Amino acid sequence: MTLESVTSDLLFPVAHGFFTRKGGASSGVFQGLNCGVGSSDQREAVMLNRARVAEAMEAPTEALLGMHQVHSADVAVIDALPKDPNAPRPKADALVTATPGLVLSVLTADCQPVLFADPKAGVIGAAHAGWRGTLDGVLEATIATMVSLGATRENISAVIGPTISQRAYEVGPEFFEAFMTEDEGNARFFAQGEGDRFLFDLPGLGLAKLRAAGVKDSAWTRHCTYGDPARFFSYRRATHEKDADYGRLISCIRL
Repeated sequence: MTLESVTSDLLFPVAHGFFTRKGGASSGVFQGLNCGVGSSDQREAVMLNRARVAEAMEAPTEALLGMHQVHSADVAVIDALPKDPNAPRPKADALVTATPGLVLSVLTADCQPVLFADPKAGVIGAAHAGWRGTLDGVLEATIATMVSLGATRENISAVIGPTISQRAYEVGPEFFEAFMTEDEGNARFFAQGEGDRFLFDLPGLGLAKLRAAGVKDSAWTRHCTYGDPARFFSYRRATHEKDADYGRLISCIRL
């Protein structure tokens, strides 16, 4: 089955894709293209899925690079293939490179996958931006790291891929208060839910952060991971359905 990916005109001509779950070798709750090596899925299926993604990105499997995501604002610069393919992945939540041929990837299952490109400077980035990382500055840190490699803010485009939408992201009052403590202006990312609950706009926060950092060309693909089980994995949906585990979507970019 052919892989399916979402793309954006904002990132062209740079090769990229926010891959859906379609076309993979996994089964059960992981049905489709589960690329999460940290999941309880069969390792052989995950590695086959990742190999198919690398092929779709027109790169060898060893060029598909990822990270050990820890919900931080840390960024790793990658300038060459690892000498040891079995070496630990960098602990970070964003990758940046100016080296052609390397495929930067991020894994998500409701959090924001954000792909960045400055084609003129030949610099790209990929970030995993959940609510914690977004609040702590992972998007701004990715942009600053790209600039350190020669990119310019006015030439950087950034696209948020499939993520959980506001209508599906219910949070409690303590979550709301944490954002208010940070900045009372964050109230605009919340809508009143039932009782004391709120509905949180994660991609709205992401877009606001990108634009405040000087990225004029930014967008969300407007795909909700929670609301489309046929195409996307969702941690929150898996939790609500009491599944034992959940698949991870992969998003990639390559110079």
